[in-house]
Amino acid sequence: MSKFSAVTDNPHKRFNHKTGVLLTNLGSPDAPTTSAVRTYLREFLSDRRIVEIPRVVWLSILHGVILRTRPARSAKLYKEIWTENGSPLVHITRQQADKLSTKLQAQGYHDVEVVMAMRYGNPSIASGLKALREKGLTRIIIMPMYPQYSGTTTGSTFDAVAKELSTWRWVPELHFVNGYHQQPAFVNALVSSIKEHFGQHGKPQKLLFSYHGIPRRFLDQGDPYYCFCMQTTRLVIEQLGLDEADYITCFQSRLGKAEWLKPYTDKTLAALPSEGITDVAIISPAFSADCLETLEELEQENRETFMEAGGTRYQYIPALNDRDDHINAIFETIKPML
Repeated sequence: MSKFSAVTDNPHKRFNHKTGVLLTNLGSPDAPTTSAVRTYLREFLSDRRIVEIPRVVWLSILHGVILRTRPARSAKLYKEIWTENGSPLVHITRQQADKLSTKLQAQGYHDVEVVMAMRYGNPSIASGLKALREKGLTRIIIMPMYPQYSGTTTGSTFDAVAKELSTWRWVPELHFVNGYHQQPAFVNALVSSIKEHFGQHGKPQKLLFSYHGIPRRFLDQGDPYYCFCMQTTRLVIEQLGLDEADYITCFQSRLGKAEWLKPYTDKTLAALPSEGITDVAIISPAFSADCLETLEELEQENRETFMEAGGTRYQYIPALNDRDDHINAIFETIKPML
């Protein structure tokens, strides 16, 4: 018998024809320490999708300046949001994966395996894909948890998936979700979370939709992220029945001196009290799970900015996290691929 016969004649011994779902998010340091944050930032800021400055120039800045100074400052911020379960982002994504698995089982999809992974840090996308391969899966759905596509997030996730699969002798059937900003179930979940918050805390003078920013030149070069953010806002305010004067769409988390998408969240909040707006609520539909940018930047830093400028009430509406309607939105997004 040929040494290849076992593989050729009995493919089912290697493959079980099940489907795998890889749920991914941005990532987090392994610990709120300077060394762990330095490792994380080195990987994150070395991504060509994140920083498009010529490599020789950027790497000298990254290793000569940023990785010498920023990790200690960032570690202090991570310590403020760290929990007994570790990184909020990683923990919440793991909860989302567990609940999605339960949802799939309840809907009769018993041959679907769900694994979570992070674009930067641990567990890595490579390790998540390998975990699915070890289960003998023949189909994989990649579900990046970024509602609005951007080359800096969803595009970068595709790069990491492609890099790992380029080392595989046998590549499975692959389905890649490149966004779900207009998914009705996602919009409904956002609307419900806002209504629930207003019902508990009252309606503010102004509702701010704060999305993570990207450099303005990325938009000029064809990145559709800005347009997708505006579409999400429009779909939500239509269901809420808000007038144009009731809300603002703005952008947070800029880095460096280049122009980013405007208006900037922090500058908007600093200016509102002088315009008579002292009661606001803020939500960030770009984040599928609470993380440093929401729990520290929005919940704490921007609250201080607004209150110091004369604001009287500042409400942060949490990310959708592992809400049942959010898990349903994820399910509805991947359902056509199952």
